[in-house]
Amino acid sequence: MTKGLFISFFLLIFVSVNAQISEPKHTFNIELGLPNSFTNKPFKSIMQGLVSLEPYYQYAFKNHLIVGGGLKYSYFAVNEFKVPKKVYGGMHCGGVFAKVGWEKFHSDHFATDVSIKMGYTQNYFVTDRNDSLAGGPIQINAAYLEPCVGLILTADEFSSYRLVIGYSFQGFAFRPDMIGLESFGEYEPKELNPVSTALIIGFGYTHYFKPKK
Repeated sequence: MTKGLFISFFLLIFVSVNAQISEPKHTFNIELGLPNSFTNKPFKSIMQGLVSLEPYYQYAFKNHLIVGGGLKYSYFAVNEFKVPKKVYGGMHCGGVFAKVGWEKFHSDHFATDVSIKMGYTQNYFVTDRNDSLAGGPIQINAAYLEPCVGLILTADEFSSYRLVIGYSFQGFAFRPDMIGLESFGEYEPKELNPVSTALIIGFGYTHYFKPKK
């Protein structure tokens, strides 16, 4: 899957040779990625990332500084083969974020974006066991931090595509009981890191509005 993302992105080089972006300022962006759980051992083993979606607005200054803000949604499904009892469902993560970074066009056709997203999420663990034991989803609110790198190729005067790599730090320690399991199973308390992280690899699309006169 990851290899296919890289190959598809670099194929865009061949359709972007005539595109030029002139003084990009106001932009609308949307990023779609595949999150892969890391760090917290039960989170890495039990929760399988399926989608990450981030639409946001961004403004670029002449000194290459960028600022923006938007919405975040991601979904992690329970891997039913990694739990001692059958559990069906997953974690819905929704939130808002601000973005600060540095973006530079190295040529008319290629740019890089190095940034960090800071935000707040509401995480809902929606499983059949939570429905039966707790009467509904378990909700965990947390701050999050996500350093990102983007490789950008222009498509035409007003749009571009990008390969995005991010690493998200969620400010909560995932525990098996959040999905309705009565015990930690094979996991020791010391394996429950204070944060739950995910590597996100995906594509982005940017629409450039006309620069101010």
